[in-house]
Amino acid sequence: MTKYIARRHFISALGCAAAAWPLAARAQQLTMPVIGMLSAGSFGNPRTFAFREGLKETGYVEGQNTIIEFRGANGRYELMAAMAADLVGRRVKVIAVDSTEGTRAAKNATETIPIVFVIGSDPVKEGFVASLNRPGGNLTGVAALTHALDAKRLEMIREMVPAAKMIGVLFNPQNADADHQLQDIKKAAQSVGEQIRVLNASTKSDINEAFKAFAQLRGDALIVNSDNFLNDQSEQIAALAFSFAIPTIAARRVFAASGVLISYGPDIADAFRQQGIYVGRILKGEKLGDLPVLQPTKFELVINQRTAKTLGITVPPTLLATANEVIE
Repeated sequence: MTKYIARRHFISALGCAAAAWPLAARAQQLTMPVIGMLSAGSFGNPRTFAFREGLKETGYVEGQNTIIEFRGANGRYELMAAMAADLVGRRVKVIAVDSTEGTRAAKNATETIPIVFVIGSDPVKEGFVASLNRPGGNLTGVAALTHALDAKRLEMIREMVPAAKMIGVLFNPQNADADHQLQDIKKAAQSVGEQIRVLNASTKSDINEAFKAFAQLRGDALIVNSDNFLNDQSEQIAALAFSFAIPTIAARRVFAASGVLISYGPDIADAFRQQGIYVGRILKGEKLGDLPVLQPTKFELVINQRTAKTLGITVPPTLLATANEVIE
């Protein structure tokens, strides 16, 4: 009888402990800081991985001592204001954004929650920060300045295809910076007497139609504007560029890896790693005002030599010599 009672008490204690575990886990979750991630594109890509790596460098790991709430617009920029408001209502500790549209939506949604951005535009001109060294307000982050390199990408594709008479520019008209970027690249084209054809695309079917139209015009080369939606369609764009035999340049390495002729831009993975580090430092209690806006120090020139050979293009030795990576 004594053995039975002892066994019963042991089982009872075991059951109480088991029941307490999920309660303890839920209590821990309630005390974990919540990070809001607002993307103009989608998640589960190298950007998200790099962000988590940076966060980990400061001691924060998703699911262990922090929670990440994801909101992705998948190219539908009109949804971002509601998504930003939703994250504010969730009372997140920090909001991490990856676009000018997302930054503006988050800024309009809150004046108190810290916002850490990675954007290709100038945050001072956009009115997000007072200056790069002293941001002020509740925003800081990384100014990747990919848009400032449009003229350089034009120069590179002309060097690749010196006989080009018509160069297309694939733009997403829904991008808040589209007009500014278009003005800059047109100005750069005019300075070298180049004819630019604007190709608008804000859906996957738009991209297909843009390539068909440009091929019918016998366009010579194409520049892909840096835009979150277009960046997420790198494989589709690479396949179309190959199918229509159009030499193409883009800002992100993922394009060259997918088969596009050339890519040139900042090391975007490093930018998102830095974003993760900033978010972690803010969670640790650092003041946002002490965190200046960072600018990229690493730039990647990637040439797909396989694509060049398929297109019958001889890559200039000057570009080969300065390339960070040549895909054979």
